[in-house]
Amino acid sequence: MRRFSLRTERQYTSWIKRFIRFHGLRHPGDLGADEVRAFLGDLATRRDVAASTLTQALCAIVFLYRHVLQRPLPWLGELPRPRKPVRVPVVLTRDEVRAVLAAMGGVPRLIAMLMYGGGLRVSEAVQLRVKDVDLARGEVVVRRGKGDKDRRTVLPRSVIEAVRAQLEAVRVQWSADLAARPPVVMPLPGALRRKYPMAEREWAWRWVFPASRVMRSHAGDAQPPASAEAPSLRRWRWHLHPTVVQRAVRAAVAAAGIGKHAGCHTLRHSFATHLLEDGYDIRTVQELLGHRDVSTTMIYTHVLNRGGLGVRSPAEGM
Repeated sequence: MRRFSLRTERQYTSWIKRFIRFHGLRHPGDLGADEVRAFLGDLATRRDVAASTLTQALCAIVFLYRHVLQRPLPWLGELPRPRKPVRVPVVLTRDEVRAVLAAMGGVPRLIAMLMYGGGLRVSEAVQLRVKDVDLARGEVVVRRGKGDKDRRTVLPRSVIEAVRAQLEAVRVQWSADLAARPPVVMPLPGALRRKYPMAEREWAWRWVFPASRVMRSHAGDAQPPASAEAPSLRRWRWHLHPTVVQRAVRAAVAAAGIGKHAGCHTLRHSFATHLLEDGYDIRTVQELLGHRDVSTTMIYTHVLNRGGLGVRSPAEGM
């Protein structure tokens, strides 16, 4: 009802379980401010978690008391929230991006090209559907991105032919899925499966990057099932798992000999940084990245310290 993403639901559930286990499986209704402070203090001191992790744990506990137990406790709002430090993003140079892409191949390389060429998150890239890719206009529509927002971003001209070939391969798989008995269909978001019963078989709703395995479950609009061992259940084809791309990017960074802690999100950082270096205004970059506030995009203005108008070190004249 609160429109949280599935990942947020899973994280909140995990933190609530950890909170209850920390206090010996006592019911949270019997716990109070001291117990919450003890749990958060253990995370901050003994486990030394990041400020963002501590904030997430606190939000989960607030949600537990306010919306699950229906016991909004005023002292929860008074707990100090750790201030998240500002970190400079890891950015690859253009040559480093080329080296990483050259060390990759197949579908992971194409997804990495989309992440760097359009500023997509890895979760957004693997969840693209056929209807969201416009080859003629050279753009991609990201549906239900972070914050449950839609946005448009660019589709690099250099990957259009590769995307077209990928769609042709998916079309062959789609025909085989429909010919199977029972047919293999696509999971739809929200209540669209009930509103449009035949849409799960339509070409427009196919994943651009489908998984190779077929899963079985009762419903396809919630989440991938935990097990495929259920003979009486419906057959669904989900999208490629993000870890496939994440492992391929990390392996490519190592193979390219790049001494930076780089991953999939680094390609998104590099996309924003290189756009600013090319002279695009920060509002345009904000729209392409899907940031709610321009202050989030301002972290990429570190590029303004370089170039012809950048700061010149006094040591250069020595």
